[in-house]
Amino acid sequence: MKLMRAKTAGFCMGVDLALKKLAALIETPGGARAGETSRTIVTFGPIIHNPQVLEEYAAKGVHVIDTPEAIPASATVVIRAHGIPEPTRQAIAARGAEIIDATCPKVKKAQTLIFAQARHGKVLLLFGEEDHPEVKGLLSYATAGACVFNSMDELDELSLPHGPTYFLAAQTTQDEQEFLRIRDYLKNRFGSELTVLATICNATMNRQQEAMDLAAAVDFLVVIGGRESGNTRRLAQVARTAGTPCVHVETADELSPGMFADYHTIGLTAGASTPKKIIDRIQQVLESY
Repeated sequence: MKLMRAKTAGFCMGVDLALKKLAALIETPGGARAGETSRTIVTFGPIIHNPQVLEEYAAKGVHVIDTPEAIPASATVVIRAHGIPEPTRQAIAARGAEIIDATCPKVKKAQTLIFAQARHGKVLLLFGEEDHPEVKGLLSYATAGACVFNSMDELDELSLPHGPTYFLAAQTTQDEQEFLRIRDYLKNRFGSELTVLATICNATMNRQQEAMDLAAAVDFLVVIGGRESGNTRRLAQVARTAGTPCVHVETADELSPGMFADYHTIGLTAGASTPKKIIDRIQQVLESY
């Protein structure tokens, strides 16, 4: 069996920065700010979408909270890499908590671009997963209104009268090829009145392109990452769309030799929130087959 590993597999810049910020807090001598004997660190929402990473930080005393009311007294609150809605940030600040913003810079940029359009009264058309935390954050900056859709079919079902002026954006980890199809469709419908924002990050596009190239070169593709990770799920979707058999796993425990009995060339890639040690371990297991 031949194994091919994607060069882009694993942490992206935004995830790496977020985890470094959290690690720096934990590693502060004594674990506290000046004048304190201890420090309570919480993350607002899971800092990234990887359960194994979250378990490691929980073992170090870092817990996840989901509401401002749950913030412990004198806590340091680390904002998740996906960002949070602006009203939530204001509510956290009102609690008097120290805020460490670990929002991915690409998500921050998308928030800023969306607000710049919305302040002129434009309505957002957002290509994304409505329940995803990043999307909830982006929507909070669409002050003139927004519509969310996750496919061309969902877009077709939306009632979009010609009165408002619209602008189009995407969740930073969305499928670029699908976004371009949606862009062309809406341009044909609304013409030059439609503003299109480039909010899909380069890391996402590069990973998706490499997944497509890998899918074309192998008999079977293994995608590694948290099941709550949207960008990881889309890597698996890319392979399946190309017609390449694929499995999405979180750890090596989910693999068995029988899964690969009929294949000669195996591809290996991973989402942007997957630690290198998990990828390395799965590669070792596959090589042992």
